[in-house]
Amino acid sequence: MAKFLDENKEVCSFCHEYTDSHAEIRLVACNKCEELLGGINRKVGMKIRGAKSVNEPAFVRKVRDIPLISPKKIYDILERHGYRGQDMARKAVSLMAYRHVKRLKKIYIEKIDRKNLPHKFNYLFMGPTGCGKTYMVELLFNKILKLPNIIVDITTFSETGYIGEDVTTILTRLINASGGDPAWASCGIVCIDEFDKLATSRSNARFSGEGTTKDVSGLGVQRELLKMFESTQILVPLDYGYSAYGQKVSLSTEDISFLACGAFSGFKELSFLKSDTSKMGLVKAPQATFKEKIAVMFEESEIENVEIFQSYGFLPELLGRFTRFVPFEPLDEKTLTRILKDSVIDKFKEEFIDEGFELHITDDVIDYIVKKSIKRQTGARGLSSILTKCLEDVAFNTFFSGRQGRISVRIENDRLVTKIKKGDA
Repeated sequence: MAKFLDENKEVCSFCHEYTDSHAEIRLVACNKCEELLGGINRKVGMKIRGAKSVNEPAFVRKVRDIPLISPKKIYDILERHGYRGQDMARKAVSLMAYRHVKRLKKIYIEKIDRKNLPHKFNYLFMGPTGCGKTYMVELLFNKILKLPNIIVDITTFSETGYIGEDVTTILTRLINASGGDPAWASCGIVCIDEFDKLATSRSNARFSGEGTTKDVSGLGVQRELLKMFESTQILVPLDYGYSAYGQKVSLSTEDISFLACGAFSGFKELSFLKSDTSKMGLVKAPQATFKEKIAVMFEESEIENVEIFQSYGFLPELLGRFTRFVPFEPLDEKTLTRILKDSVIDKFKEEFIDEGFELHITDDVIDYIVKKSIKRQTGARGLSSILTKCLEDVAFNTFFSGRQGRISVRIENDRLVTKIKKGDA
């Protein structure tokens, strides 16, 4: 068992040598002893697992086994799993994850009435494409905490009773991700991607002059999400082929945390125009000269202004369901370089090695790709797309060819080109 001297150093209790890692030790203890050993658990990081009663529901055992990790450690583990940048956002989400797990254990293990605990946590992530919003959710809840979780594209859903996927089937997906266990699903995380596309202001033109204000894919979905975000009981179909006669189950959302992600293109411009008109004291026409960048950082004053969200096309009641608005910043050159080296290039190298070829990419090529991605304002996604296009022809001609050799990437006339040095046939 490792003894923690401080947050950054560990020393083995047996050989007294410093170590970067330690074996996890599991002990089984009765409820009385578990409480007695709780202090040791907090001080030395020993994982103590309470004895499982024969009559204890499987659901409760699942909650008991969720790792309770400090926010600082969650932050570091995300880094070890390859997450780069977003210091402020990573801290905020690490703390949210810790609170979510702690709250579940308080309710289901310690049997504390949820009325005496903080309300569940719903977060809105705002940031440019490719900045790591959904990737953080995937790493945190799939690989680290292993809680029931799903990521859904909200643009595929419509108001109940209209063409498109029913909003309630979001919870159907969560139940399926929980192995068909509704109780376990009620502890999960729902990540709603492309949340900004629900803005009704973008679709109002479709209905102008048609004598209707019905927007089943924007405003209608927002209304449906209002019920879901709040602590309520929802009848959820158990299969995707939704019908009024299909089997349903009642699912509580009082412990399900909702995370919404969006790029919110045009939000910055709207904020600028509102700020400009307020200063002038009169209504001013939008300035055609204003051109908003894709990779922008939202200010706290902007994301806390409900009026801007209203003008953008969101119900104030829906915004009020979010505990925290978390801005994600555009990834800088240093962070993109680390992502390219640590994640993107390594995966391409492994693929080419499997095909019998060594892939060589120099630092000047790396700099070129990063600068190209920044110019395109596509974030981390742009890194992979640029390299994929560059290697497409050489991969087509060499994969499954039975040949071996070395492939180098270089810059010629401001373009990436590849060169093959043949090895053994």
